[in-house]
Amino acid sequence: MSRKQQLHRPGPPPGPPADDTGCSILHVDMDAFFVSVELLERPELRGRPVIVGGVGGRGVVSAASYEARRFGVHSAMPMTRARRLCPQAVVLPPRHAKYAAASAAVFEIFRSVTPLVEPLSLDEAFLDVAGALRRIGRPAAIAAAIRAQVAEQQGLTCSVGVANTKFVAKLASTRCKPDGLLVVPADGVLEFLHALPVAALWGVGERTEQNLLRLGLRTVGQIARTDLALLQRELGRAHGAHLHALAWGRDERSVVPDARDKSIGAEETFATDVDDPEVIRRELLRLAEKVGARLRDGGHEGRTVSVKLRRADFSTITRSRTLGDPTDLARVIYVTASELYEGSGLEGVRLRLVGVRVENLVPAGTAPRQLALGESEDGWHAAERAVDQVAHRFGRGAVRPAALVRRDTSRSARDTGDTGE
Repeated sequence: MSRKQQLHRPGPPPGPPADDTGCSILHVDMDAFFVSVELLERPELRGRPVIVGGVGGRGVVSAASYEARRFGVHSAMPMTRARRLCPQAVVLPPRHAKYAAASAAVFEIFRSVTPLVEPLSLDEAFLDVAGALRRIGRPAAIAAAIRAQVAEQQGLTCSVGVANTKFVAKLASTRCKPDGLLVVPADGVLEFLHALPVAALWGVGERTEQNLLRLGLRTVGQIARTDLALLQRELGRAHGAHLHALAWGRDERSVVPDARDKSIGAEETFATDVDDPEVIRRELLRLAEKVGARLRDGGHEGRTVSVKLRRADFSTITRSRTLGDPTDLARVIYVTASELYEGSGLEGVRLRLVGVRVENLVPAGTAPRQLALGESEDGWHAAERAVDQVAHRFGRGAVRPAALVRRDTSRSARDTGDTGE
């Protein structure tokens, strides 16, 4: 059984209602969200393996229906491999505007229950429903009501974990997918946790998992019973202490409803590897334009610009620079990204993917600025906001920098505009 299959095995069959006393944290996770939204308009595809993702030769799976997952298809898998595993799958190109609209409607349902909603992505969130207990009922009843409203109003299904901590609630939603509800009683947390594989712990990636297996630690319970000093010696002081605490069900994090996006970025996988620096710079410009527009649309500015450069052999490097002042200007983002590319030592090297990201976000206009004598960014802000207005009315491609008017034939495949890593 693969690592992913271990983490997504269905939970136990339904039995008597679990005691949800003190379990005011919910983790709501939409089921195969992108695919489910597509099926609202393509109901004839229900029950069939469906994949959403890039359709070019370098495309990547964004989401897969549960029918496709049975063949081993999962998100972030190269589309070529997904097609080999499941040649009968229907492949649909992603429509991010559709998913964003559906997400907004679902989150309205969440916020009608409690203002304490912490988004993790378009399709999942933590909710603290302690303040809604007197008004609506017990936590499990609230979770059931949310699932019913999402199904009735949006035609979508979601899975909900109910627990006394964020970590356990998220694990519970994973264990009851798809279209399930699982309560982990406060006095049953250790029984629930200790039987799980070590990979279930937040912070255990493939490398940490291999280190734990090398130590003979295969279950969360075995980690809990391992001497803390040994874990810290093998994994590092902070990481060892973190995993030991989680193995005992300790997670002090609260639901933070106003958590801001940590970063906004976009990346592109080329149809064929590119070694022409001018083509790379043109792509960096396009991505900077996209990121700048998303920053302005979200009311953000960012202090740090980073580039992601993936070679033909899949090895990847990132370079970043923190600016003197936060920015939402594509011009500033592009110039910084270009300089980072030029200083990376990869000019002339064949690249498979490039990405641009702005991090350390702050609300737009709140940070003090110090401009050099005679310098003004007002003209650039006015110009880029004018482009935003045209784009909102006629589409983002209506006005573009001259360098992007001629669409480069090497562009392809995938653009991921992920927000809030």
